[in-house]
Amino acid sequence: MNSPSRPAPARPTSRDVARAAGVSQATVSLVLGGKWTGRVSEATAERVRASARDLGYRPNLAARSLRLGKTRTALLVVPALTHEFFARVYTGAASVAADHDFGVVLYPSPDGTGPAKDPFASARAALDGVIASSMATEALGALGGTELPLVMLDSDPSGAGAAAQVNLDIADGMRQVAEHLLALGHRRFTHVAAAVDSWTFAVRARALREALAAVPGTSLRTVASALEVSGGLRAAEAALTAPGPRPTALVCDGDVLAAGACKAARRLGLRVPDDLSVSGFDDLALATAVEPELTTVALPAERVGERGMTALLAVLEGRPARTGSLPVELVVRGSTAPPPADL
Repeated sequence: MNSPSRPAPARPTSRDVARAAGVSQATVSLVLGGKWTGRVSEATAERVRASARDLGYRPNLAARSLRLGKTRTALLVVPALTHEFFARVYTGAASVAADHDFGVVLYPSPDGTGPAKDPFASARAALDGVIASSMATEALGALGGTELPLVMLDSDPSGAGAAAQVNLDIADGMRQVAEHLLALGHRRFTHVAAAVDSWTFAVRARALREALAAVPGTSLRTVASALEVSGGLRAAEAALTAPGPRPTALVCDGDVLAAGACKAARRLGLRVPDDLSVSGFDDLALATAVEPELTTVALPAERVGERGMTALLAVLEGRPARTGSLPVELVVRGSTAPPPADL
């Protein structure tokens, strides 16, 4: 004989959350709808969020969407899914979005930094806004044109069409690298530059060039590379075997390029950092997986995503979005040292 099925446990309601937090349902609605600032104290908002988490409360987004006429969904466009930086940007954006009952759809542009295709029949019908990381505004025309709010991350601040921008102080990061290597005594540099047509890499090249030009007796060569370990290896081999004095420092646009440069040095019988200093950029997990560990620039990717989603929410609610660049930090590890005394 079949035993009678047990009824499914009742789904917690906003009334349950209000009762647990000791507030009204209106307060729960304000807090979980992201409209509490200036109306509810931070302590009360956190109590409501904690009660919702403890109860496992999830608002009925379908009903809310019908009521508001919105999907409460943002699209995060990135050049690639395989790069750790963009995964961390997504983590930050999704964390803020979850606190406001928003969803974030991660979408890699099929052509990298090139024009992004509309992933839906009509992005305008499926989305409330777009966040784009390390892209150009003109590459996003298919995603609703100017009809959807657009927040740009790590992108050209002179680009038109964005409702808000969140940038990293990329130029300062490269200046920190240059100043560190110059202080160690290096004067012969090669820039292993990412062969990617984007604002962030153009800024790195310009900042390095300007920082080194200010110090007499320095030289700088540039070799371009695909943004992958094998590309960095080939570019570094070419730089280290080119006619003329060998560089004592390779400044790489990314940690993956720096990892390739370290491999190239070993293949040529050079020791890092005794014979050659190598620096990276991004501070990926890879930076501490190689030996020696990489001197690199740490980028607060999660904070970029958090700030980007917060800016989009502000735009959607008609509030001013927070602007300004996030600071970056040089992390000195074992791949840089003074140049050999005999060079």
